[in-house]
Amino acid sequence: MRAPLPNLRPHQHGFTLIELMVAVLLGMLTVLVISQVLVQSETRRRTISSGSDAQLNGALALFTMQREIQMAGYGTSANPASLGCKLSGQYGGTGATFSVPLAPVVISAGLNGAPDSLTVLQARTRSVAVPMQVKEDHAKTGVAFVVDSTQGVAVNDMVVAIPEVIADYATSQCSLFQVTTSTSDPITTLSSTRVPHTAASAWNQSAVFPAAGFAAKSYLVNMGNMSVKTYAVSAAYNLTSTERSWADGSTSTQDLFPQIVNMQAMYGKDTNADGIVDTYDRVTPTTPAGWQQVLTIRMAIVARSAKDEGVSVTTSQPLWDVGPNDTITGPATSSCHGTSKCITLTINTIPNWQRYRYKVYDTIIPLRNVLWNS
Repeated sequence: MRAPLPNLRPHQHGFTLIELMVAVLLGMLTVLVISQVLVQSETRRRTISSGSDAQLNGALALFTMQREIQMAGYGTSANPASLGCKLSGQYGGTGATFSVPLAPVVISAGLNGAPDSLTVLQARTRSVAVPMQVKEDHAKTGVAFVVDSTQGVAVNDMVVAIPEVIADYATSQCSLFQVTTSTSDPITTLSSTRVPHTAASAWNQSAVFPAAGFAAKSYLVNMGNMSVKTYAVSAAYNLTSTERSWADGSTSTQDLFPQIVNMQAMYGKDTNADGIVDTYDRVTPTTPAGWQQVLTIRMAIVARSAKDEGVSVTTSQPLWDVGPNDTITGPATSSCHGTSKCITLTINTIPNWQRYRYKVYDTIIPLRNVLWNS
């Protein structure tokens, strides 16, 4: 009998079930590790990105406020004795009368650490805002001021009439009107010595003029396209700007920078007339002498990262370091950073506030127009 031929084909072996299960397990572990690394990397990237956005928003918000406040009071600070006069204006005979202090910056303090708002006033003229002395008495119902010179005044400019002496806010009043011209009558024609303000403009309402009118030696300040802006933090945590339109008397609000959660400000006051700020407080002056003490505005802005970290990453509210030597009246301070003093900036009213990161920006802004005219 012949022997069987040998099997020349090599033996073929497949994966066993156990080997397949081990391979699948290793693959799943590898995918899990890679996924966790990617998730952590993306989380860090978003944290860094949102932190950068917070820094950018905070820095730009502070820069915007600093630029506006530095120019505050242009025109109105020409005579320091008029600072704080109640400026009244009305658009249309039935329109609401608005009133703001004739001051560079007015701080409206928020309650219990809520964000403050700041109203900034300045002239925006085509030329210099030179005060014009009134040469003749001007009645409450008058239609033109007689002045020594109208240099720089143009039709449609907004002008403020200011009494010569302001001793008491309760009895003194400054009035806002708009320049008009009509060649049909010399009295109502804008000239080198006459500033008309007829009913051709809806801003010219005798209701905002004092009963006795304006006596000779009062003066006018040309505000041009006057800027009155109120900066505040909205409920959506945006720094906003609300500005009045001189075209129709309306106001409009614009969002400037997002993720701004608090803004605090104080007046820097020179109480002994030596030209140096002696104290910082939040008390708005009520007399011309009080307004003349305000030389700077000190403020802090708190910016928040946009990313909710999902866990508590902030354990305490941010602090505003005001230094060891400055006198702070009003806001409570506590010891911090060794010998320094800090003001706690309230953010714990924000939902889930501990799950966000925060950055504080602060500065001291000199009121240049007040200092130059002091």
